[in-house]
Amino acid sequence: MEKDEDSKERFRHGGMYTPKIHAYELDSVDQQILKLLQENSRMSAKDISEKVFLSSTSVAARIEHLMEKGIIEKFDVRINPMALGYYTKAFINLEVEPKQKKVFYPYIAKCQNVVQCNCVTGDFSMLLEVIFHNTMELDYFIGDLQKFGKTKTLIVFSTSVEHRETYWHEEE
Repeated sequence: MEKDEDSKERFRHGGMYTPKIHAYELDSVDQQILKLLQENSRMSAKDISEKVFLSSTSVAARIEHLMEKGIIEKFDVRINPMALGYYTKAFINLEVEPKQKKVFYPYIAKCQNVVQCNCVTGDFSMLLEVIFHNTMELDYFIGDLQKFGKTKTLIVFSTSVEHRETYWHEEE
């Protein structure tokens, strides 16, 4: 592939020129709005407007724009699993053959104890995060899961940093 004239819009990777993907640029007000909504997604536009020094109409328009751009995907509730008796968290590596994925994906999507399922590189093809009431339930699930391939399980003792949705850093 020949190098484009506009080399500023491209970067060098592995000997090939690949187009640079432009992410949406957040200004400082958008960053403040996102930070406030992450702290409390139920915060009203009026309350946000008082903190960012804009009208509530402008704040609502910015939130709508952030949603249209796909930066805000949804507003949801975070439930504490331990408060509901889910005391066992684990990560399961699973080796799934490519031909099994057609059956595996619908199966795993229906498993309510699966918090997240990722297709990954390495010795295993899948990495699952799961929660259960106890290790007996986890053991039963792993036994059922092994119909897809071998597993390697890591049981979590404690979590020093919870999952966070912040992928950007506020300008300081």
